[in-house]
Amino acid sequence: MAERFQQPPAKRLCCRPGFNLACRQGQRAGGAACGGAGTAQGGSGKTQSPESLLDIAARKVAEKWPFQRVEERFERIPEPVQRRIVYWSFPRSEREICMYSSFNTGGEETGTAGENSDESRLPFRRGIALLESGCVDNVLQVGFHLSGTVTEPASQSEPEIVCNVAISFDRCKITSVTCSCGNKDIFYCAHVVALSLYRIRKPDQVKLHLPISETLFQMNRDQLQKFVQYLITVHHTEVLPTAQKLADEILSQNSEINQVHGAPDPTAGASVDDENCWHLDEEQVQEQVKLFLSQCGYHGSGKQLNLLFAKVREMLKMRDSNGARMLMLITEQFITDPRLPVWRHQGTTMTEKYRHLWDQLGALWMCIVLNPHCKPEQKAGWLKQLRKWNSVDVCPLEDGNHGNDLPNLTNALPQGANANQDSGSRPHRTVFTRAIEACDLHWQDSHLQHIISSDLYTNYCYHDNTENSLFDSRGWPLWHEHVPTACARVDALRSHGYPREALRLAIAIVNTLRRQQQKQLEMFRRHKKELLHKGITSITNLEGWVGHPLDPIGTLFSTLMETCRGEDSSPAFLDFTETMGQPKSLEYQHFPVHRFLEEGESYLTLAVEIALIGLGQQRIMPDGLYAQEKVCRNEEQLISKLQEIDLDDTLVKIFRKQAVFLLEGKLPNCSTLAFLIYRESVPMHTFAKYLFTSLLPHDAELAYKIALRAMRLPVLESSAPTGDMSRPHHIASVVPNRYPRWFTLSHIESQQCELASTMLTAAKGDGRRLETVLESIQKNIHSSSHIFKLAQDAFKIATLMDSLPDITLLKVSLELGLQVMRMTLSTLNWRRREMVRWLVTCATEVGVYALDSIMQSWFTLFTPTEATSIVATTVMSNSTIVRLHLDCHQQENLASSARTLALQCAMKDPQNCALSALTLCEKDHIAFETAYQIVLDAATTGMSYTQLFTIARYMEHRGYPMRAYKLATLAMTHLNLSYNQDTHPAINDVLWACALSHSLGKNELAAIIPLVVKSVKCATVLSDILRRCTLTTPGMVALHGRRNSGKLMSLDKAPLRQLLDATIGAYINTTHSRLTHISPRHYSEFIEFLSKARETFLMAHDGHIQFTQFIDNLKQIYKGKKKLMMLVRERFG
Repeated sequence: MAERFQQPPAKRLCCRPGFNLACRQGQRAGGAACGGAGTAQGGSGKTQSPESLLDIAARKVAEKWPFQRVEERFERIPEPVQRRIVYWSFPRSEREICMYSSFNTGGEETGTAGENSDESRLPFRRGIALLESGCVDNVLQVGFHLSGTVTEPASQSEPEIVCNVAISFDRCKITSVTCSCGNKDIFYCAHVVALSLYRIRKPDQVKLHLPISETLFQMNRDQLQKFVQYLITVHHTEVLPTAQKLADEILSQNSEINQVHGAPDPTAGASVDDENCWHLDEEQVQEQVKLFLSQCGYHGSGKQLNLLFAKVREMLKMRDSNGARMLMLITEQFITDPRLPVWRHQGTTMTEKYRHLWDQLGALWMCIVLNPHCKPEQKAGWLKQLRKWNSVDVCPLEDGNHGNDLPNLTNALPQGANANQDSGSRPHRTVFTRAIEACDLHWQDSHLQHIISSDLYTNYCYHDNTENSLFDSRGWPLWHEHVPTACARVDALRSHGYPREALRLAIAIVNTLRRQQQKQLEMFRRHKKELLHKGITSITNLEGWVGHPLDPIGTLFSTLMETCRGEDSSPAFLDFTETMGQPKSLEYQHFPVHRFLEEGESYLTLAVEIALIGLGQQRIMPDGLYAQEKVCRNEEQLISKLQEIDLDDTLVKIFRKQAVFLLEGKLPNCSTLAFLIYRESVPMHTFAKYLFTSLLPHDAELAYKIALRAMRLPVLESSAPTGDMSRPHHIASVVPNRYPRWFTLSHIESQQCELASTMLTAAKGDGRRLETVLESIQKNIHSSSHIFKLAQDAFKIATLMDSLPDITLLKVSLELGLQVMRMTLSTLNWRRREMVRWLVTCATEVGVYALDSIMQSWFTLFTPTEATSIVATTVMSNSTIVRLHLDCHQQENLASSARTLALQCAMKDPQNCALSALTLCEKDHIAFETAYQIVLDAATTGMSYTQLFTIARYMEHRGYPMRAYKLATLAMTHLNLSYNQDTHPAINDVLWACALSHSLGKNELAAIIPLVVKSVKCATVLSDILRRCTLTTPGMVALHGRRNSGKLMSLDKAPLRQLLDATIGAYINTTHSRLTHISPRHYSEFIEFLSKARETFLMAHDGHIQFTQFIDNLKQIYKGKKKLMMLVRERFG
């Protein structure tokens, strides 16, 4: 709030006695002289003697009547009566002071706007500290005005500050505050808090005077003149201009000030027309909300807005009219947020946190318009404003999408037990639509009034057993209404400070839902065969209760759980400042009740049961990303709350009861785990996991039934025709041709995986259970990555360090791994190599027979490359042999399987598997020869020169030079090096092949040179080969002891003559090619190239002549390139 030190304007006019007949409404009707100031008689604290009738009456009048009405009602009011009314008119509870000076009176949320999160820095806490430190002084109460000074002690960085504080109040509410500290905030500053608490805690130490107008009435003319002159003298710099202006107006007969009787009195209290509400600085509320919205992407701003919403709820619970007023100010800033039109224009969705704030806004307006005691004119004003906001183009839609087919709130189900059940729809449903619809709801239904007003409302003679009966067979009241609407009533009652009424209605709603649940089960049991044979093609649960915008299940659960914690058991507010900030206990107790609950039941059991009913409701997955995420988020939040409750025997019975119903409720509308389920139904993996872990210690068979039934994911399955019972789990479709976009499918699949993992962990050591869980996983999980995760989880659980390996669970892990291999064999998966390596590791843990099995069936699990390079290689490694403790016979059998696999892979994919096959078959001559023959057969057609060169080098390394030479010649037939590829990666292979041929002898070299000449057109490569062949004698480094004549080969004879001519020809062709597009910057490089060419030319006996002719030819052909030719002449003549 903006706390500027200025006197608040007077709310009404006061005049002398005798003007009563002439005074207009709103002016003072009469008065009485009082003889000076005096101190208050008595105090607000407890006394030993009974209160006087005067105090009792004055306190009641001070709470309800504006002081002007008191003056108008009585011609003369005795001074003692005035004093007691003025005395009791100041607020007497510290809770409201705290509410208006901190975000949360419970101390759970700390930090205010512009302050840190230290609780000691809260204005309320700081105010208490200032009060207890004796910093409050000069406290004076004049009528309905309190003033004083509060001294802020000096700190290391700030000097001592004395703040002047003024407070106006009326009917036990502070109506305006001013402070000279200049602090700007939504809430009262610490100085206002200190002065207010001083008046509440020490009323006897406050000087109390009647309103200043009463004192002035007692003065004669001289006294009034003296009073005014002294006042001007003391404050002449501040008031002299104003005093002169007023004097001029009073002396002017026609001035406006002389047209009315009386004069303003800021201390005389409120007029009849003034609204009685606590002071709230609207400007600062708007500014703070605008600031928080502009910082919505920054840390803390979203939290501050949530705290503001919590403050609104706190005000509503205190039945403070500022709750609606503050929410209206907040909403105005939200709807004018400049980002909304930008997002709409760009087609950008708002963030999840920001969207959640809008949801809270809509829910709060629902609470406000459903106030059971609001006036019709108030509701009409809210409805007008809501419709205005609803018509704004950028107003967010309820489900975050464009359009919605959810039923109209007031038409979905009847207002009362026998109302119309017609349904309608609205295409454009914003966050305010439900609040607008709720304006049509009322609380006048007599049955509803009886439910919320009494714990004794029963009718044991009521025998109507129809679906919409007002009472059940026990005579307990029921409330049939659209469930979210009925729960919105409960939330409204809680929010407006009617906890007992909210509890009564919540119990009636829960009993109604439990009755409907039982009747549905009975109906199914009676018509089981007929219903299963007929099948179901429609669904009535178009909107689920979990994830609903109004959160009906969460409302019922919270209402009942608050009673378990005893939060609303004490209506009085005792020792508030002592309990503020203390953590609340989360221990829940079974509070027994005598009405409307079965024997042994309590509010706790009722809360747990309604949560289970809501979570177990089968409902259609909503459209849109936000709505689907909200379903998942709310389900997890509700389960998290349930997990805080320790299960006892009573609660276990509730779990068993609901679990049995979920399994036996075969119809989709009954249960999410029904035998018949809809393709578009929201899966219940998270809920089932919670039920499984909760029931497992008490009823393992039931726990597994629930979890296995919940493993289904119908949206990923093809729907069967209606009535087709050949499938184990029939899936009916609401709209057969509809393919919904499930934005949260990856999250849902991960939850399905978590459920399966939980079952695998629990089933360790139980072969029958593990087999059942494995079948369910293989049938229902469709994601290879999730199955792989389950396989890894099972492997970890089976091989824990502190126990022996669980072979049954290991086999399950292996089976899941094999399924992953089959699923990903023909698809791209970046984790495929990891999966293959893991599978081999898992098979190794299972045993040698598992390794042998995967190698024998490799073609269904692996690609040939994976089978040879990963599987067989790992199996043949020493680490695997040591790990399995294999004897010689077992090693040979495993090696034989590996060699067979290698040969099969080489036959299927020789390009990628031939080398691995040769490596694996090294120790078996027959297998090695077979692999080599496979390579030769594939060399002419299916293998590249790179692969052949690689295998050739391998053969040389293994001591087979002739085989290496054979493969090298085959590789050369596939190679083609053009004139400009002097950096080709195959050059090293060509040089190696020529060196190998040279080392083997003249015949081998003579055989490969024609291949080189045919394949290689690059002059520099050919010249390099030529030079190497002339340096040594062929066969000088031959293997196997082969010897030769020791003579160097002649360049004038074959085969080197052919190589020399090819090299010279290559230089000539390359020269002409380079000169076609040569640029000046490459001239020097070209001259060096010609120098290398000359070296090759000179190797021929007539090379000098050939080169000279070549240069002359160049000069003639390219004489236009004068600069280049000049360089040629300078170098070569």
